[in-house]
Amino acid sequence: SRFETCWPALMKDSHGVIIVFNPELPSHLKEIEMWYSCFVQQQPLLDSQCLLIAHHKPGSAGDTENLSLAYPLNKLKLIHSNLEDDPEDVRMEFIKYFRSIITLINESREREEMSIIS
Repeated sequence: SRFETCWPALMKDSHGVIIVFNPELPSHLKEIEMWYSCFVQQQPLLDSQCLLIAHHKPGSAGDTENLSLAYPLNKLKLIHSNLEDDPEDVRMEFIKYFRSIITLINESREREEMSIIS
């Protein structure tokens, strides 16, 4: 894509990746594999640092139960969102995700500090 030249700048020092996609578009399901490969695997980030959000448009069928993603995407945390439902669940999942990222950052900082001291 025309933005690929910007990707290294976007990825630099990133601690987490959130991929939002429309599960009703087959092209999106193929694209998220590429995003995962570029932004998570090649960095490399842990799978726990990646969050997938399947965003359902208002009025769409929104079959949230049967979205089965292929390996390696099926290892990632997946949440479903749409604007018609109560967004509280999505908000709670976001908070959990951010907390896990902050914990990871703090742990790696502590490891760095310990390695400097020792």
